[in-house]
Amino acid sequence: MTDNTTRTDLFEPTRMGAIELSNRIVMAPITRSRYAEDGIPNELHATYYAQRASAGLIIAEATNISAQGRGYAATPGIWSEEQTAGWKKVTEAVHAEGGKIVLQLWHVGRFSSVALQPDGQAPVAPSAIKAEGDTYTTEGFVPVSMPRALETGEVPGIIEQYRVAASNAKRAGFDGVEVHSANSYLLDQFLRDSTNQRTDQYGGSIENRARLTLEVTRAVIEIWGSERVGIRLSPVTPDAGNTPPDSNVMALFGYLVPELNSLNLAYLHFVEGATATSRDVPEGVDMDALSGLFAGPYIGNNNYDLDMAIERRAENKIDAVAFGRLFIANPDLVQRLRTGAALTIAPRESYYGGGAKGYTDWPTGNY
Repeated sequence: MTDNTTRTDLFEPTRMGAIELSNRIVMAPITRSRYAEDGIPNELHATYYAQRASAGLIIAEATNISAQGRGYAATPGIWSEEQTAGWKKVTEAVHAEGGKIVLQLWHVGRFSSVALQPDGQAPVAPSAIKAEGDTYTTEGFVPVSMPRALETGEVPGIIEQYRVAASNAKRAGFDGVEVHSANSYLLDQFLRDSTNQRTDQYGGSIENRARLTLEVTRAVIEIWGSERVGIRLSPVTPDAGNTPPDSNVMALFGYLVPELNSLNLAYLHFVEGATATSRDVPEGVDMDALSGLFAGPYIGNNNYDLDMAIERRAENKIDAVAFGRLFIANPDLVQRLRTGAALTIAPRESYYGGGAKGYTDWPTGNY
């Protein structure tokens, strides 16, 4: 077997804010759609995450901050007491294995269906612009619904949803939280001029469109302290309804990232390219230039293999690397990467839905 510890410091301990990591290998947030309609984690989910606790940091899958923030069936929540208690089982299992875990706070915004919304209401968004595509409900796949634009007076209520979810995550025993301002969901919808046509203080200029992401992040910091809060951004990802990137990616994120520096966050987590598909970026976009504006620890994500991670770490372009799909079938991914052991590739049919099969039954060992 290969000893990759001689090639890189990715397997050595590090620190992100107040969070001590045993290595620089991060488990990215991966939606697996294995929850009941109540969104309550149970022993199956505790087992799943505990199996992957050798990651330096687990970023738990995107978790709905409210019933309004839900856009897919079979995803977890963090707005109720029962959900909070369920997540406590998960964090205790991860901590028992020596791991660290943060929760990703998620509001889908316009990418939802009336079938998933409380009382069949329309999804909310910065502007009444319908997304493309289908979402998954208990009745199967249905087209996403036309959203309604949030009234200015409703925005403080959205921020409060994040604050309550952050407080619940703290009571559930997480080591921190990640603000999900990526992948064309609500906060990202406010950032992009392709989905934000507002004329109030949350629309128009770059400063106005970035306002909600910054206000939400500050609200979460009030609960956690800045050194246990990270944020995920995806400057060019067109996911969740084929949302075009902003018309001036470099200017938008060239403003937002320095603004985040003033908050002294635990880390910045970028999707480098289009989530789970390509590392290509539009002409004129320089992801390394944008991530280089951040003064704190930086997590690189999207289609990494070990060699790329080693190279970009050696060039000081990343502080840690997040793997998603590789953690599905390799719960012991850190050890496999360390020793050069063969990696199992999960079939796509195991990604979403079901029970333990394809979720907690992957073998470990044989190094």
